[in-house]
Amino acid sequence: MATNGFKNETCLTTVPHKCSQKPKEVKGRGHWGSKTEFILTVMGAIIGPGNVWRFPYLCYRNGGGVFFIPYILFIFTCGIPLFFMETALGQFTTQGGITCWKKICPLFQGIGFASHMIIAFSATSYIVIIAWAFFYLFFSFRAELPWATCGNDWNTGRCCCYSCVDFNQTNRSLILNTTLPVVEFWQRRVLKISAGIDEVGSLRWELALCLILSWVVCYFCVWKGIKSTGKAVYFTATFPFITLLVLLVRGVTLPGAMDGIIYYLYPDISRLSDPQVWMDAGTQVLFSYAIGLGFLTSLGSYNTYNNDCYRDSFFLCLLNSATSVVAGFAIFSVLGFMMYEQGVHIAEVAESGPGLAFIVYPRAVAMMPMPQVWSVCFFIMIILLGLDSQFVGLECLMTSIVDLFPNHLNRGFRRELVLLAICFTGCVLGFSLVTEGGMYLLQLLDHHVCSGSTLLLLSFCQSVSIAWVYGANRFYDDITDMIGYRPYSIMKYCWCFVTPFVLFGTFVFSAARYSPLKFSNSYVYPLWANIMGWFIATISLSLIPLFVVYKVMQRKGSLKQRFLQLCQPEDDLSSDQICLPPVLTTKLSR
Repeated sequence: MATNGFKNETCLTTVPHKCSQKPKEVKGRGHWGSKTEFILTVMGAIIGPGNVWRFPYLCYRNGGGVFFIPYILFIFTCGIPLFFMETALGQFTTQGGITCWKKICPLFQGIGFASHMIIAFSATSYIVIIAWAFFYLFFSFRAELPWATCGNDWNTGRCCCYSCVDFNQTNRSLILNTTLPVVEFWQRRVLKISAGIDEVGSLRWELALCLILSWVVCYFCVWKGIKSTGKAVYFTATFPFITLLVLLVRGVTLPGAMDGIIYYLYPDISRLSDPQVWMDAGTQVLFSYAIGLGFLTSLGSYNTYNNDCYRDSFFLCLLNSATSVVAGFAIFSVLGFMMYEQGVHIAEVAESGPGLAFIVYPRAVAMMPMPQVWSVCFFIMIILLGLDSQFVGLECLMTSIVDLFPNHLNRGFRRELVLLAICFTGCVLGFSLVTEGGMYLLQLLDHHVCSGSTLLLLSFCQSVSIAWVYGANRFYDDITDMIGYRPYSIMKYCWCFVTPFVLFGTFVFSAARYSPLKFSNSYVYPLWANIMGWFIATISLSLIPLFVVYKVMQRKGSLKQRFLQLCQPEDDLSSDQICLPPVLTTKLSR
């Protein structure tokens, strides 16, 4: 037995050989054209429409300014450590989210397949939001915004235009029996929503055309790999920030804006004792940072070996959170203007999810001077925010597929044809989401498959496998070799103890507080729909134990020998060595 000098790690080998070594460079794989391309692409991946509507709503719902306390705590205990771990993993292995596990811990390669199945599900469903935004954008060029007035073909007799809305005591009973034109446009013109998930209805052909357009744009952003993706983000990742800044300046100058900002930030100290506030803060950090999806690993794999991914991770995480905070000021300043104009209480307009982007803000811009201009700016921002995340997800899928079959797909136009097949399949499957009942299916997929407990468990498995199987100290030495200095040890302790504890605790709490899924707080999903959602989520998560069994069955020798081999990088097997943390070496070598 020989030791390699690393703390808390043992290296079993027949020939003196260093356990941690730089992975072999993959020829022809390519790198980012510049560091700016990497930064902008990751910005596009992690900053999306959710920053515009989900964070402001959660902040308001969970005690205003008090929400920042658990939110910041989760940033530094889970968000940044996991973000750094995934980025460094890709940079060190120069592999995508699947094949990277061969160079770290082949036993847990199922984590990579599970995360990519979730990417496939989310890519199919997430792009529908872009299709909606295109639909609104095209209508924004009309002489009069169609969601600003009644009298259209889709309006009912209950429709009441903005000029007749006055929320005072004398006419409140009248107003409660009316609907706003923006709501009827969303429900009856855009969605033509059915009565429930069991009523699929007909295909919305206009939305289907917008969906096809979205897929075509994504395809041409990704078809040449990072060469096209890296160039596209110069526009798609920067324009939304410019638009958001313009909307912020416009919003804070509107009458009543300060009232909306006060509702956004007013602290309710008593909410800190509510466990739901802490769970919302944790899930928002993880999901907005794209943790557990393999995005960061694939994008980091195109970095040069000595890139300072440690500083990059801090910068990108803090930029993401800052964008969410700024978006909150922009959105709630507009909501304050709506309160001032219409007398609507903030609780009636601060909706979550698509309601904020496709009901509240269109309603607000319709009351502004030059509403068409503001509407075009807002929906272009939503489209670009969505496109960034969408085509980065596709790039990650293609990166991992090409890494699995490099000799077959790096020839001719095979990569482009595989990407075309993926986009075509996703588009066809997405047609089910632009039917009259598609909105119910979209929320079901988003709730059960693309977020929530699924990503919590994936992130937990990833943290445990790297920190406790590959070895936190060993991974730290790999990072030190890459960036030239040793990061603060707090990251290591987060990977080993704090992050897994917080992730698992959040999962247990969310499971204990489980309630049937609802749509718009009125429609309760039937039991069979919830079962279907959990079943689809289980398909991706089941890949983790299934691949453990598959890998063990592939190996020869006793069960202990197979397990020992699969807990070490495949590169180490060629040197007849086993490098394991002492927690595993001591137990398994007995």
